[in-house]
Amino acid sequence: MAGSTDSAPPRSEPIAAVPVRHPGRWVAAAVLLVLAAMVVHSLLTNPAWQWSVVGDYLFSGRVLGGLLVTAELTVLAMLIGVVGGVLIAVMRLSNNPIVSGVAWFYAWFFRGTPVLVQIIFWSFIGFLYPYLSLGIPFGPEFIFFDSNKLIPLFMGAVLGLGLNEAAYMSEIVRAGILSVDTGQTEAAEALGMTRTKIMTRIVLPQAMRVIIPPTGNETISMLKTTSLVAVVAGGDLFTEVQLIYGGNYKQIPLLVVASLWYLLFTSVLSVGQYYIERRYSRGTSVQAGGNVR
Repeated sequence: MAGSTDSAPPRSEPIAAVPVRHPGRWVAAAVLLVLAAMVVHSLLTNPAWQWSVVGDYLFSGRVLGGLLVTAELTVLAMLIGVVGGVLIAVMRLSNNPIVSGVAWFYAWFFRGTPVLVQIIFWSFIGFLYPYLSLGIPFGPEFIFFDSNKLIPLFMGAVLGLGLNEAAYMSEIVRAGILSVDTGQTEAAEALGMTRTKIMTRIVLPQAMRVIIPPTGNETISMLKTTSLVAVVAGGDLFTEVQLIYGGNYKQIPLLVVASLWYLLFTSVLSVGQYYIERRYSRGTSVQAGGNVR
C-alpha cells in the first residue's frame, strides 16, 4: 500500500538456558565411590587374600608355562573355529539341500552339546576308536594310525574347543554374509564373476564389519573357556594352578594368580579388538562432531 512502511520484527532477547540439575546422578556416583573404596579396603586389609603368596607365584615357571599353553590353545582353537566357521557358513547358504543340511546338522550338534563333553570325547578318542585308518570306504584299509598318538591330549583339547567354536562362528559369518546387499552379488554375477571371486572379493570384505566385533568377543571367551581343559589335565594355566594349590592348599591366592593373568590377557585382546573394529569401520563411523569418515 502506498505510503506504508514495513516495520522491522522485534528482536528476540537471548534465552538464558539453565542446565537441568540431576542430583540423583551425584548421589549414585557418591554411593558407587564409597562401595569401590570399601572393596579396595577389603582387598588390601583382609589377610585371607594372602597377597604375599600371590606375588610368589605370579611369575613362577609353572604358571608361565601354563599361560603359554593357554595362549596356544586359544590361537589354535580360534584358527580352527574361524576357518571352519567360514566353510560351514558358505555351506549353509548353498542351494544344494544336502550340503546345506549337513552344515545345519553340524551347527545343531556342536552347539547343542556341552563343550566340556566334546573336549573329553576328543581327548580320549582312543577309548572309542583305538586306531584310525585310510582305505576304501566299506572296503579294505591300507594305512593305520594309533589314535592316542595321532590325537594326544593337547590336540584333543584343541579339536574339542575348535570344532565347537566353528559351529558358533558359522552363525556369525552367515549373519555377516547376509548383511551384504544382494544387489552387489547380482551385479557381479552379471559381469561374469565366479561365486568364489564374488565371495572373496565382494561379500566377505564387506561382511567383516559385522563379523569382526562378535569374533573378538568369541576370542576373549575362548581364552577363558580353555580353563575347561583342566578336566583332562591339559597343562593350561588353570591346570597348573590347580596342581600347585593341590600341593600347598593355597587355593585362594592361586586362583587370584590365575584371575590376574586372565584379566591381563583379555584386556590386551580387548584393545586389539578395538583397533581392528576401527579399521574395518572406516567409511561408516560417525564421529562425535557429526562428520563421517
